[in-house]
Amino acid sequence: MRSSDRRLRVGIVGLGWMGQVHARALTRLTQHYTDSPLTPRLVAVADTATDDRLQRAVTAYGFEHLVSDWRDLVTRDDIDLVCVTGPNFIHRDVAVAAANAGKHLWVEKPAGRDSAETREIVDAVEAAGVQAAAGFNYRNVPAVELARDLIRAGRIGTVEHTTVRFISDYAAHPDGALSWRFQNEFAGSGVLGDLVSHAADLARYVVADIAELVVDRSTFIQQRPEARPGAMHYERGSGAMGDVENEDYVNALLRFADGSRGILESSRSAVGEQNRYGIEVHGTTGALSWDFRRMNELQVCLDQDYQNAFFTTRYAAPGDGELAAFQPGANNPMGFDDLKVIEARRLVESIATGAPVGATISDALVAAATVDAMIVSADERRWVSL
Repeated sequence: MRSSDRRLRVGIVGLGWMGQVHARALTRLTQHYTDSPLTPRLVAVADTATDDRLQRAVTAYGFEHLVSDWRDLVTRDDIDLVCVTGPNFIHRDVAVAAANAGKHLWVEKPAGRDSAETREIVDAVEAAGVQAAAGFNYRNVPAVELARDLIRAGRIGTVEHTTVRFISDYAAHPDGALSWRFQNEFAGSGVLGDLVSHAADLARYVVADIAELVVDRSTFIQQRPEARPGAMHYERGSGAMGDVENEDYVNALLRFADGSRGILESSRSAVGEQNRYGIEVHGTTGALSWDFRRMNELQVCLDQDYQNAFFTTRYAAPGDGELAAFQPGANNPMGFDDLKVIEARRLVESIATGAPVGATISDALVAAATVDAMIVSADERRWVSL
């Protein structure tokens, strides 16, 4: 990318749901941020899908080139930024190759299947001097930004304890296909990499670094029917039964660096739950609570007595986080895709200035190290320090 060129030429590896979210976010960037220092242009996409869904998506998003091998994409001279949105088992290889080719990165979590792979990406990024964003989108919620600001300002006093839960039903059906997500060779871990990485980053961002933890985990559905090639975990399997190699459920006790305590719970097989992602923080003089299912609301308990205090609803408003770029007033809801537009904005600013803004690959490394520590704790049945 020439310094005088305001275009940011983009290649996306993997055009499934998340790849399409990235494409939409980059396309919408200058609609919400008219002062964006760079204007994204969707140059190429790499995907191995063989049905017509891929071609329809390519046509809808206006990509200029379609390739089947990601290696042909990351080495193109007409690409500045590579979005890594394929399955976990290709993240490290794609990201390292792209960084080595001098490309900036937007990597979905988990960046690597473990902290060693994630460290390889960090090393490649640092050696190349490129910018690399990580897909921790829940940080970008205006109500979450507000919660963090209130805590930093001492509005709830000294933090005493935090509860963070990321609970879903996407793997609750016992006939769900034995896709790559349930096999460690391809996924690295189960709900730990998929949801707990988000939960750990959210707790760290809102409260403080996690210093120590002790963990229990379980696999409730231990076998699943084999999947057809390319099947997602939402689909039903029809083949022979195979073993699930990673965890459905995790719970952890946390000790934060600020001395406060916490609980983290996550499940991918919780019947009755869809995207129940949230955080509650209690301090010496107040409390805050946020739930993704009511993304634009923050429950606040502030400026009251120690006993018989109550929560009220504070709607995100212009001035809270990035809401003003999307809505003109309070109680005008934002959505999931908007959070990725904010990620895109912060990454573009990082590329334009050379200084990291927003969640980076280094944050992904902290999350990966936290997941690794949780695995050690569960396997060895002990507290582990980070």
